[in-house]
Amino acid sequence: MKSIIVIGSSNTDMVVKTERFPKPGETIIGGEFFLFAGGKGANQAVAAAKLGGDVCFVARVGDDSFGRQAVEGFEAVGIDCHHVSTDPDQASGTAMITVDASGENSIVVAPGANNTLLPEHLSEVDFTAASLVLMQLETPLETILAAAQAARGKCVLNPAPAQALPANLLDGLFLITPNETEAELLTGVFPTDPASCVRAAKILHTKGVENVVITLGAAGAFFSDGNDHFTVSAPVVKAIDTTAAGDTFNGALVVGLAEGQGWREATEFAVRAASISVTRMGAQASVPGRREVEP
Repeated sequence: MKSIIVIGSSNTDMVVKTERFPKPGETIIGGEFFLFAGGKGANQAVAAAKLGGDVCFVARVGDDSFGRQAVEGFEAVGIDCHHVSTDPDQASGTAMITVDASGENSIVVAPGANNTLLPEHLSEVDFTAASLVLMQLETPLETILAAAQAARGKCVLNPAPAQALPANLLDGLFLITPNETEAELLTGVFPTDPASCVRAAKILHTKGVENVVITLGAAGAFFSDGNDHFTVSAPVVKAIDTTAAGDTFNGALVVGLAEGQGWREATEFAVRAASISVTRMGAQASVPGRREVEP
């Protein structure tokens, strides 16, 4: 299996559990406080590594304890950190997360050093050695565009957090993995059933995206390559914290594909991994190991 390059953010997550989310202007008393390693890029890199992938991570951290702890965590799970650089002038990224009694979350991110991951930091990355390049939207768009051009034909974009995307980024993507909200923003179609999933995927195909996987939360995931399509259902679980479910899904999916699994097998693998992650607190801490996910 060739390596998987993950380009993206690294954050430290500060999590408070509460019965409900506060209303605007309201102060409520919460429950337990947790400090977790997070950031969509880091979460996906760790997920891919813990699930058996050979992972190289490209990121920026601050010259602070959060940044040093993050790199130590990446190295502990076997991630190649040669392209994780330090910004001496910016703090490491942080996220404030509230988790309610049903396991839903509300997140505010302070990007810090993530905003200084620029195209110049890709100059020494060997894209030819990778089977897939996985990216998200918590780092500058110019860097994502540069990576998509450098690794055309092997780029996987998880378009989160949701935002409008330029046509030249979508055109030529190997795979895009929006959730329902992100799919609606990109296509104008909210995917509520197989027919609407097909409509949303068709729009993305016409924009130049080769393959589409739409994550559907507790309903599983939908796949389309423009000819074939199917839905993989998710097992019924009791959700405790959904913070990194999508990141776990993406990390698992690229591992399956890099190993040569077919689309259905890789999607089923990713759904199982994500379903396990929501039964645990935290982002990277909730990612299961390979043995837990094997059928």
